[in-house]
Amino acid sequence: MLKTFKSSFKQNITPVSLDQYVPKVELKEYLKINDAIYEVDSKAENGMTFSRLLNYKYSEALKKMDPDHLVALVTEVIPNYSCLVFCPTKKNCENVAEMICKFLSKEYLKHREEEKHEVIKNLKDVSNGNLCPVLKRTIPFGVAYHHSGLTNDERKLLEEAYSTGVLCLFTCTSTLAAGVNLPARRVILRAPYVAKEFLKRNQYKQMIGRAGRAGIDSTGESILILQEKDKQQVLELISRPLENCYSHLVQEFTKGIQTLFLSLIGLKIATNLDDIYRFMSGTFFGVQQKILLKEKSLWEVTVESLRYLTEKGLLQKDTVDKSKEEFQYSFHITKLGRASFKGTIDLAYCDILYRDLKKGLEGLVLESLLHLIYLTTPYDMASQCNPDWMIYFRQFSQLSPAEQNVAALLGVSENFIGKKASGQAIKKKVDKDTVNRLYLSFVLYALLKETNIWSVSEKFNMPRGYIQSLLTGAATFSSCVLHFCEELEEFWVYKALLGELTKKLTYCVKAELIPLMEVTGVLEGRAKQLYSAGYKSLIHLANADPEVLIRTIDHLSRRQAKQIVSSAKMLLHEKAEALQEEVEELLRLPSDFPGIASSSTEKS
Repeated sequence: MLKTFKSSFKQNITPVSLDQYVPKVELKEYLKINDAIYEVDSKAENGMTFSRLLNYKYSEALKKMDPDHLVALVTEVIPNYSCLVFCPTKKNCENVAEMICKFLSKEYLKHREEEKHEVIKNLKDVSNGNLCPVLKRTIPFGVAYHHSGLTNDERKLLEEAYSTGVLCLFTCTSTLAAGVNLPARRVILRAPYVAKEFLKRNQYKQMIGRAGRAGIDSTGESILILQEKDKQQVLELISRPLENCYSHLVQEFTKGIQTLFLSLIGLKIATNLDDIYRFMSGTFFGVQQKILLKEKSLWEVTVESLRYLTEKGLLQKDTVDKSKEEFQYSFHITKLGRASFKGTIDLAYCDILYRDLKKGLEGLVLESLLHLIYLTTPYDMASQCNPDWMIYFRQFSQLSPAEQNVAALLGVSENFIGKKASGQAIKKKVDKDTVNRLYLSFVLYALLKETNIWSVSEKFNMPRGYIQSLLTGAATFSSCVLHFCEELEEFWVYKALLGELTKKLTYCVKAELIPLMEVTGVLEGRAKQLYSAGYKSLIHLANADPEVLIRTIDHLSRRQAKQIVSSAKMLLHEKAEALQEEVEELLRLPSDFPGIASSSTEKS
C-alpha cells in the first residue's frame, strides 16, 4: 500500500518553475562611442548594432565639463527611476557627482525635498554634526557618491535613501557591484577600467547585473562608455566567456593551505599525513590539481606545508610508526600553534607577534595606551600604509616622555622622522613595517582620545572610511591577540590589559559610556542620552523603570525601553555568575595540595 501511495504521489507532483514567482527582467546592453549608442548584439558581425544618437543640447561649457555626456545619459532616467554610474576611482566618484549636479535643473531640488533634508539631518546626527561638503551639495539634487571613504553609518543611511527612491543617482566604485543589493533602471560604466586595470568579463557582468529590479521594473539597461582606442578590447570583453574560477588555497599560502592544516590538526579532524593528504584531495584545489600544479604533486605540496609548519614551531611531528611498510607520521599542535589557531592569527605574522609581545614584556610602557595600541595594530594594514611624513613629524613632536619612550623601544627616533619629512638621505636602516605600524598607532591613539572620526580624519589627512576600517581591524586584531595570549602562560600580564583595550577599540567612545553600550540596542547616541539622564552604569539600567525611561529619553519607544532594561538585567546576571564562579575557583582547594593525594590513596 505504501508503494502504491509513493507511486501515485510522485505522479501527482507538478514541477514548479521559479519563473512563476520571480519574473525575468530583460537586460539590454549598450556601448557609447562619442554621440552614438550601439546595442550589444551577439548575432551582428562585429558584436554590436547602431541604436541611436544622443539628443541633448550641450552648451560649450557643458561640453568641456562633461565630454562623456553623462548628464544627458542620467537625465533620461532620473529622478523617476534610479541610476548607477560606476567610476574608476573614489575621487572620480565625488567629482562626477558634483559635476552632474552643477548642470541639473532646479526642478530636481523639489523632488522629495523634505525627505532629502531628513537624509542630510540624519547624516549629521551620526557624524556628531559633521557633513561631507560634497554630499551637502549633491544630496538636494538626489545624487550621492558611494565608496569605501564613507563610514558604515553614512553608507547605511545613503543606501536606505537610495532603496526608497529619495536618492535617485549613485556615483560609485566597483565594490558596490559585489554584495550590495542596490539595483537600478540604468547602469552606466564611466570607463572600461577599474583603477588602471582593464575590466575583466566577470567584473563587467557583475556591474551590469545591477540593472533591472525584479518585481519593480520590466527592463534594465547598461551603457558602457568607451573611447575609440579601447573599442577592440571592449568588443572582445563583451563576447568572450566568463573567466574560469580557480582555487587560491596554495597561492594564499599562510591564509590558505597552512591555516587549513593547522585547523585540521588543532581540531583533530586529521592528524596523520595520509589523512591530511586524503582531505586535500577532496578540496576544490585537489580537484583542480592537474591544472594548477605543474612542477609539484599534491603529495609534495602537502608534505612541504607540514614541514614548514613544523619548522616554524606550530606543529610537532610525533614518533614514527614502523608497523607498516612505509613510515606513518602523525602531528600534534604545539602551544604556539594552538595560540595562533585559537587567536586566528595570520600565520605570516604569528612568529613576529610572538617576538613583539616577548619584547614588550621587557619594557612595557603603561603610563600611556600607545604601547598596547601598537601591539594590536594590524600587521597587514601597516604593510599597505604610506605615512604623510610632515604629519608624522608633527605628531611625533607632541608625544609625552612616556610615549617617546615607546618609540625609542621600537627603534624609531624623532631624528629619523624629521629627516624623512625634510627629504634628507638616511643612512641608518629602520624597519619600514615598524615605522608604518607606529604611524597607524598614532591614528588609533588620537581616535581613542578624541572619539571623533572626522577630526582624526582631518588631522591625518585620511578618508574617514579608512580610519573606521583601521579601528574595526584593530578591535578585531586586539581580540585575536587576547586569545593568543590566553594560550601562552608567559603572556598572562597582557590578558586584563588587552581585554580593556579591546572594549575601547570596539566602542571608541568616552570610557564612561562603554558599560552602557554593552547593552543590546544602546549605541553611542543613546548611551549619551542615558548618561545625561543619570543612568551611568549597568546597575542603573537593570533597575530602571521602562515607563520612566520613555518619559526621560527622547525618541525612545516602549518596546525599546523594555528591551534595554531586560538586556541590562540579563547582562548583570551573567556578570554576577561569572564573578561567583571566580570566587568558587579561588576558594577551591587545589588538587595538588599536600596531603590530598595520600589521604585519597588511604581511603581506596
